[in-house]
Amino acid sequence: MASRMLVALAAIACLAGCDREPVPPSTSFAQAKEAVERAAPQGSSSTAPRQLAWDDLIPESWDPAQALAGENFAGLDDSDPRAAQALARLQREWSAAPVETALHGQQVRIPGFVVPLETHGRNITEFLLVPYFGACIHTPPPPANQIIHVLRGDESLRIETMDAVWVTGVIETVPNQTSMGHSGYRIASARIERYDPDRP
Repeated sequence: MASRMLVALAAIACLAGCDREPVPPSTSFAQAKEAVERAAPQGSSSTAPRQLAWDDLIPESWDPAQALAGENFAGLDDSDPRAAQALARLQREWSAAPVETALHGQQVRIPGFVVPLETHGRNITEFLLVPYFGACIHTPPPPANQIIHVLRGDESLRIETMDAVWVTGVIETVPNQTSMGHSGYRIASARIERYDPDRP
């Protein structure tokens, strides 16, 4: 089983330079690349929401690797107290990750994966939107500036855990602490659409 520290380090590497637009796990690399290019931010207007990439949620001045600067993880495994201490420090830093305040109040559209918080019957009514498959469930949570707390305005579309969806609504820089992770953003009364890699 992969070390939790290695998973966290892989997440840092992704934050530092990977394309992080979510795509279903079965999607090929070529399809994923096309989806990322189609989902590039298109700007905002009075009639259409601004389409965001996950990079847009990270302030340019923030360095996600800074929390572990100077650490040497060669040869460490999960049983090593130093690995546990480093992971705890990383999670503290990521829970307080800064947000892009200029986004507050903008009408936006962004794709991501569903991490349920509340359900009504068999329908998910409140969830965290995350940029990659397995976040908060199979891996440590992403930083707060990579988690959006979503409150649904329309429950007509049934969604499941880790479904890939588009979320549209007004984004707010409102932090929230949940059992699944700390979110730095919120979209209330959100409209949800199923994610289709063949359609932007």
